[in-house]
Amino acid sequence: MAPNDSAGTDGGTRGTAAGRRKAARYIVPVAVAGVAAATIGLVPALASSGDPDLPKISAQQLIEKIAASDTEQLSGTVKISTDFGLPSLGGLAESFAQGGAGGKGGSSADPQERMTELASGTHTLRVAADGPDKQRLSILDNASEYSLIRNGDQVWAYDSKSDQAYHATEDRAGKDAGKKSGHTVPEGVPTTPKALAEQVLKAAGPTTSVTVEGTAQVAGRDAYKLVVKPKQSGSTIGSVTVAVDAENGVPLKFTLLASSGGKAVVDAGFTKVDFSKPDASSFTFTPPKGTEVTEADDAKAQHKNDKGLDGLIPGAGELGAGGRDGKDTKVIGEGWNAIAEITTPGGTGLPSKGSGDVPAEAQQFLDALGDKVTGTFGSGTVFKTRLVNALMTDDGKVYVGAVTKDALVRAANNAS
Repeated sequence: MAPNDSAGTDGGTRGTAAGRRKAARYIVPVAVAGVAAATIGLVPALASSGDPDLPKISAQQLIEKIAASDTEQLSGTVKISTDFGLPSLGGLAESFAQGGAGGKGGSSADPQERMTELASGTHTLRVAADGPDKQRLSILDNASEYSLIRNGDQVWAYDSKSDQAYHATEDRAGKDAGKKSGHTVPEGVPTTPKALAEQVLKAAGPTTSVTVEGTAQVAGRDAYKLVVKPKQSGSTIGSVTVAVDAENGVPLKFTLLASSGGKAVVDAGFTKVDFSKPDASSFTFTPPKGTEVTEADDAKAQHKNDKGLDGLIPGAGELGAGGRDGKDTKVIGEGWNAIAEITTPGGTGLPSKGSGDVPAEAQQFLDALGDKVTGTFGSGTVFKTRLVNALMTDDGKVYVGAVTKDALVRAANNAS
């Protein structure tokens, strides 16, 4: 885990810490969102023989097995590694995750900031679930632990390193505590192989090949390997492999490879798993004596004051929501090559370099990701990761998708 970022306690460095949080908040959700952008088709195929030796099953049957899985009780250990190709600028992304502890009103236990740690590096998680209302997830470090616990309408998060806790009460009328009180669990940050697989399998279409390619053993369990690949060229996604428990249909391992090759972009899998009922004590939490507790309403006010990407790029806060009510967004293309075209409010592009609108370290982070491009659309900057690329034109349009830089430029040219 990254060290606590105490820059916010010094008036002379608070701006730098804020810039770090803003820059990291921009790129991390965009990178993770690439997993959700994939759509798949249902192409029947038979499992090849392998080790272990399991009965043959078609891809359609295996997907149906995942969907029909009613396993609600489990506990285990998950190892997750992510490599989106983000530049490392002195631990900028990590300091973002810890930065809430140093700023006024912030908390190192706030899930809105801490869970984004999973978008980079390698982490070991301990997970437990007992039905839809009891879950626990802990991020383990050598000498500390961060835990997020839900038990009924009570949500707690605790950072043992800083001895800080976060508390929210769920609105049982239907609005969860995160939406009501500052995003208890950030959207777009899946933490288990099942959550990752569901994002890829949630849509179907003719642009994808889905096959069952052999078997495997994951955490001592026999599993089928479901392989998802785009039929189209131009996608940054090479393939997705999901190891599915042969007995109960629970995804045990998720691996996403980039079309450019290299190590996995996302590799998440159980190293230990137990499908028996977890101990009730796993879902109870009482803050240790002396713990600093932040209530969700207080965290909401803090997030409201920190405008995130809006502090770097005018109107960028609208991007994740698809523009104002989706009115400023349209989709170009389909399947794996789908590109979202977004018009930023006011039609403004990136602030000019040296304008003073962007903190120096945040500008360095953006420059490390960006390539200047030109076309019939005019000029703009392409921000790159191994999975998702985004073109922001100087006249305030954004083209984003799990596609190559050239595909974005073509889309912008065709739209001009």
